[in-house]
Amino acid sequence: MPAWSSSWQLPDQIADVLPSEARHIEELRRLFLDAARSYGYELVMPPLLEHLESLLTGTGEALGLQTFKLVDQLSGRTLGLRADTTPQVARIDAHLLNRSGVARLCYCGPVLHTRADRPHATREPLQFGAEIYGHAGLEADLETQRLALDCLKASGVTDLMVDMADVRIVSSLLAGASLGASTLERIHAALAVKDAGELDALLAGLHDSLSSEAREGMKALLQLYGDEQVLLEAEKVLPRMPGVHEALKNLKWLASHVLDVRVSFDLADLRGYAYYTGTRFAIYGHGAELARGGRYDEVGAVFGRNRPAAGFSLDLKELVSVLPPRPLKAAICAPWGDDAMLNAAIARLRAGGETVTCVLPGHENEVNEFDCDRELAFAAGHWVVQARL
Repeated sequence: MPAWSSSWQLPDQIADVLPSEARHIEELRRLFLDAARSYGYELVMPPLLEHLESLLTGTGEALGLQTFKLVDQLSGRTLGLRADTTPQVARIDAHLLNRSGVARLCYCGPVLHTRADRPHATREPLQFGAEIYGHAGLEADLETQRLALDCLKASGVTDLMVDMADVRIVSSLLAGASLGASTLERIHAALAVKDAGELDALLAGLHDSLSSEAREGMKALLQLYGDEQVLLEAEKVLPRMPGVHEALKNLKWLASHVLDVRVSFDLADLRGYAYYTGTRFAIYGHGAELARGGRYDEVGAVFGRNRPAAGFSLDLKELVSVLPPRPLKAAICAPWGDDAMLNAAIARLRAGGETVTCVLPGHENEVNEFDCDRELAFAAGHWVVQARL
C-alpha cells in the first residue's frame, strides 16, 4: 500500500470543518460572545495545555480519564490538553484576577477528549461557556440560565426546554450513611437509569446506616420527573430534611423566573454529581441536549479561593449539527484588475461590510461558496453595484 494512501486520514471522531459549517460556527461564536458581553461577561483565553497537576487538581477521576497527556520537551514535566475549560477559568478568577466582588467571565475555544462522550460526537468540541463568581444567591443561577437561553434563541433554536435538578436532594438523603466510593457511584448510576431493582439492593445494604425514611425517599426519586407538578409531589413524599426542602424551594423559584420556555424536572438526574454542588440544568432543543450548567461552589477551592460559582457551557459544533444551515449573506462579484478606481470601489464596499469576490482571469464561470447576487460594473464613468444577470 502506498505511504500516501492513509496519510490524509484523521483519527477516529476527529474531523475537518468545511467552509459552510465553519462559517456557521464562527457566526455563532461571535453572536454568543456578543451576547455574553451584553450581560457584562469578560472574555478570557486560557491556554490549551497546562501542567497536568494544575489542570486536573480537584476535578475528579472522570475528567482525568478524558484528558490527553504528553511530556513537555523543555521541562520534562507532564502536560495535559484541556478536556474542560471551567477549572482553568476558576484558576484565573482565584489567582490572576483575585477580585473581592463578582466576576463574570466567558470563553470560547477547543477542548480535547480521549473518548467522545456519546456515539458519533466529536472528540474536539468547540466549547463556549460563561461563569459568574462571587455570588451565592439564586440570582446568579438564573442569570446563567437566561444567558444560555438567549444564546440558543438567537442561534435559531426553537421549542426549547429547560430540565432542572439539584444534587443536594440526594446528598441530603444519603447524609450520615457509611458509603464507599464504589457504592456511591453505583447508587448514582442506578438513579440515572432508573433501575429500581439495583437501587433496592444497594439501599438494603445500608440498612444500619440509613434511616427507613431516607431509603424510601431515595426510591421515590425514581418517579419524580416531569413538569412542575413533580415539585409538589416531591414535597409530599420526600422526607422534610433541611437540605431537601431548600433544594425544592430553589427549584420552584428558578422555574417561576424562566420565561417563554418549557420547564421540566428529573430529581434523580445526577449527571455531574461530583462537580455540581447545587442546582443543575440542561437545555434541550431540536431533539438534543444543547447546553448544560449549574452551581459549582467548590470549583475554586483547590486554588485557594472557595467562593460561589455558577455557569454553563455548550459545544458549538454539536449545536451547528442540529441547526439548519444559515443563509449566505448577499455577496458582490467584481472583476480582477489594476484599475485604481475599481480597487477603490472594492475597498469602500468591503469597509462597509460587504463581501466582494474578485473573479480571477479565466475563472468567470466557476461557483464558490459566496454565490454572488450582485456585481460591480463600470457605467457612466463610475464603478457601480447592480443586480447580477
